[in-house]
Amino acid sequence: MSYRIGIVGAGGISCAHGRAAAQSDRAEIVAVCDVLPEAVERYRGEFDVRKGYTDLDLMLDNENLDIAIICTWGRFHASLSNQIAKSQKVRAILCEKPITQTAAECREMVACAKANNILLAEAFKFRHHPLHLKAKEILDSGKIGPLSNIRSTFCTGVSDDRRKPELNWRFNKKKGGGAVYDLGCYNTHHARFIANADPIRVYATGEFGREVDETIIAIYEFPNQVTAQLTFSFKMASSQYFEISGIDGMLRTERAWNNENQPTTLEVHTRDGVETHEFEPVFQFLNQLHHLCDCLDTGQPHRIPPENSIGNMKTMDAIYESIRTQQPVDLS
Repeated sequence: MSYRIGIVGAGGISCAHGRAAAQSDRAEIVAVCDVLPEAVERYRGEFDVRKGYTDLDLMLDNENLDIAIICTWGRFHASLSNQIAKSQKVRAILCEKPITQTAAECREMVACAKANNILLAEAFKFRHHPLHLKAKEILDSGKIGPLSNIRSTFCTGVSDDRRKPELNWRFNKKKGGGAVYDLGCYNTHHARFIANADPIRVYATGEFGREVDETIIAIYEFPNQVTAQLTFSFKMASSQYFEISGIDGMLRTERAWNNENQPTTLEVHTRDGVETHEFEPVFQFLNQLHHLCDCLDTGQPHRIPPENSIGNMKTMDAIYESIRTQQPVDLS
């Protein structure tokens, strides 16, 4: 069957979901909703979407949707997700990252989705890339020994004249901007995925711009003496690597996150030398959509269960708490 998708929020990231649906024979976008009529019409024209709305309830009532994809600014994710779940007019909600602004909001979202029997998942596209799946497979095989340290960066090098709240939501506090929310959510989710645990202690320091955090350096302590050192910044030159170290080796890639439709390489360093795994260009948004379709087809669990998103937000909350107090935050 072809699943019917409704897009909620017709901004930039919604176009990636539009391209994924256009390439899929398993789902189609049948409606789009945005508070701006001109955004609705632009999206309809670009992706040949039959119906457009400025009223979410009206779209939910009229369109017999299977999936709602939330693509708005992060500040509005929680209220929109709860509104959709309470309507019981969809089977699944895919919410762009970060799923919301706080762990408390996320708990409410998860509870609301469960109460209404809705599959809720956070849209971390990288979790559907073969490179990341292979890295976890190699780590779990024991090839590099027990995990000891995770290092990663997500830095985008935005020029001074572009880091303004009136120009880009990423620098606008009211819209849910900030380096933690836009960039660090990736590194945090990745570290927790690799460690297969939530951190027990978080320490962070950072620099702030006019309204939001622009550079963050964070250290996470996990059980079993595993640590993570993460840097996410709008101000530092572009860098998107990860290194996963064990006592017997290390996994490394230079393009961990924004590698859409680009070839990627995973290096496996061991005492015997360096082995490389090459990956053809992948459209992660399409893989993400098809994984969601698989879950609806079979009832299998999603790779990113909603409880995992609570853990991510709890860790991100701790970053801000550590910066505020200038002390480590104990999460054990």
